[in-house]
Amino acid sequence: MKSIAIFCGSTPGADPRFAQTATDVGRALARAGITVVYGGGRVGLMGIVADAALAEGGKVIGVIPRAMVEAERGHHGVTKLHVVTTMHERKALMADLSDGFVALPGGYGTLDELFEIITWAQLAFHAKPVALLNDGGFYQPLLNFLDSVVTAGFIQPRFRSMLMSSDSVDDLLPMLAAYHPPAGAGWARPIERTPDAPH
Repeated sequence: MKSIAIFCGSTPGADPRFAQTATDVGRALARAGITVVYGGGRVGLMGIVADAALAEGGKVIGVIPRAMVEAERGHHGVTKLHVVTTMHERKALMADLSDGFVALPGGYGTLDELFEIITWAQLAFHAKPVALLNDGGFYQPLLNFLDSVVTAGFIQPRFRSMLMSSDSVDDLLPMLAAYHPPAGAGWARPIERTPDAPH
């Protein structure tokens, strides 16, 4: 994998362990020679991931809407900062630039990015791995909920398995590298793209 998109909070969160985990992720990706693709801010967990990767000599690509440059304090020290017009453009470009996706702790924006990218995977718009870093059990309630959604019949078990989870930064990269999308209709051939479809 050459690049991984990180979805995470624009604040550091209430627990210092989240900042430490973001630092560990940035360092691990840089040491592995993997480019960090992220939301382009220099505050919160976003900024911590970017700064940690840069400090290790890694490459960092930010993607941020123009209207949010000031609010999120766009990080102009990254390798490349793409300033786009809309959130939709942000997510589509991050998807284009990345070979995989990892969600660290975060709020509505993080969950929005996570669920959109896993939905695109379910629809076979891409076959890239998507994972949660379940730092200190942060995402365990969400994982339990998704299992209940499977039981309720709204997510097929094979599609539930597409969203992976790891408690350890050390286990994260091998897990992403070993990912294979589930077999089934539509997976054996490319999806014909429309102008609005992500790629």
